[in-house]
Amino acid sequence: MENRKSFFHLHLISDSTGETLISTGRAAAAQFNSYSAIEHVYPLIRSKRQLLPVLEAIDQEPGIVLYTIVDRELANLLEAGCRDMGVPSVNVLEPVIDKFQSYLGASSRGRVGAQHALNAEYFARIEALNYTMDHDDGQAPDGYEDADVVIIGISRTSKTPTSIYLANRGIKTANIPIVCGVPLPDSLYRANRPLIVGLIATSDRISQVRGNRELGITPGFNASDYTDRASIAEELKYARSLCSRNNWPIIDVTRRSIEETAAAIVALRLKVR
Repeated sequence: MENRKSFFHLHLISDSTGETLISTGRAAAAQFNSYSAIEHVYPLIRSKRQLLPVLEAIDQEPGIVLYTIVDRELANLLEAGCRDMGVPSVNVLEPVIDKFQSYLGASSRGRVGAQHALNAEYFARIEALNYTMDHDDGQAPDGYEDADVVIIGISRTSKTPTSIYLANRGIKTANIPIVCGVPLPDSLYRANRPLIVGLIATSDRISQVRGNRELGITPGFNASDYTDRASIAEELKYARSLCSRNNWPIIDVTRRSIEETAAAIVALRLKVR
């Protein structure tokens, strides 16, 4: 009998691109074979206004919080919020910086993104991250012509973490949820520049991930339909038909990591150029 994994939410909050956190979080999660992380990546968090929605998201889907925030006041606000919610939070860089300071006898500069050279590649990644955050989950549909990649898929097919991963490599990525009976934006069909890719997974996989998601109280929400394998199969059938009609490639993410899915998308971009 196949071992079934349990899922947990992993919130990664950074005042820079988030690459350090993504690597650290995945390295730690890989040590626990019976568990799989549902990643929530929040890059470029540099103000209280930006942090407050992140705290709300953590409250809705509690889990482990890892962060790299240089601003002490902002870090204190995050830590206090996590304490109030009863969720663990870890400043990933703090113990390392403390050891450096102790050994070197010098204070750190506290500069955001100090590990990144300010070159064209860095600014391209920041631009891609800004674009991707602005076009997450179907937001700002008028901007799809500016995308390099548009990812579509039903709920819980890893659209957002894959988009963030690609953006960290300078690829402007939008993502749009597929909902049965709800048409995709007309602007998507008009967009000639981006590669449009559909993500799917098995009904069992999606049901399991959805079952471990904390949805909060949503009026009219039917949790049984959301996790029902027959309903999910219909959603997947609808998604496949959309992609087939429009000749959009499909990637099955059931047994793929985020990195593998992103690599497959990059390969598709090179193929269609």
